[in-house]
Amino acid sequence: MDMHGKVAIVTGAGQGIGKAIALHFAQQGIRVTIAEIDEAAGSETVEELGHPGQILYIPTDVAVEDQVQDMVARTLQLWGRVDFLINNAGIAQAHGPTVADLSLERWNRVLAVNLTGLFLCTKHTSPHLKAQHGAIVNIASTRALMSEGNTEAYAASKGGVVAISHALAVSLGPNVRVNCISPGWIDVSGWKKRALRREARHSPEDHAQHPAGRIGRPEDVAALALFLISPEASFITGANFIVDGGMTRKMHYI
Repeated sequence: MDMHGKVAIVTGAGQGIGKAIALHFAQQGIRVTIAEIDEAAGSETVEELGHPGQILYIPTDVAVEDQVQDMVARTLQLWGRVDFLINNAGIAQAHGPTVADLSLERWNRVLAVNLTGLFLCTKHTSPHLKAQHGAIVNIASTRALMSEGNTEAYAASKGGVVAISHALAVSLGPNVRVNCISPGWIDVSGWKKRALRREARHSPEDHAQHPAGRIGRPEDVAALALFLISPEASFITGANFIVDGGMTRKMHYI
């Protein structure tokens, strides 16, 4: 596929899945704006991924509309177009406080970043995406479909990501395609900023519980995101793709 000269905004691309997506896109000749709140992570990503002049880092809190507007304006000022938007930025949550102890402040912040941030980035890029007949990929989670205890804010936000994805596909079509990816257990330990990076350590049992035989890697999600923005996926919109090694299809008994 020929992607040279096209422009993508990838939110939360300083670490993890977003970083892998930025790399995959840059390797295809796509110019990438990294919209990232963590300045150390954003700066390190530009340095580590190479492709000088092709990757721009803009410090951005996606939950703050003024910052989103500035990020989009600076992208347009430099490259003159936006073809793709990857809404990846999010606050992850493992086991949190019980619902009785979950503060309204924490609830609001998770929803603001994970869901409102997606809305704001889409709002301010949509006219430019329409002009280029572009594509949006939203990163949700299998937590939109299944849960562990005490993850209400995260589950609610990711459920919202799945729902808004099909709503946007209808609203923005046919000029803009919108799809969603719901990753499962993806090991991002090697894709963190240097201060947090570590070697992955998983037991054979961790891998074996996946029908695919292993835990996921950020590259698994990045490869699908690249396909979904490509011309080869021109008949795919409004869909949610589960990338979890088959875990949501496996029965578990104690």
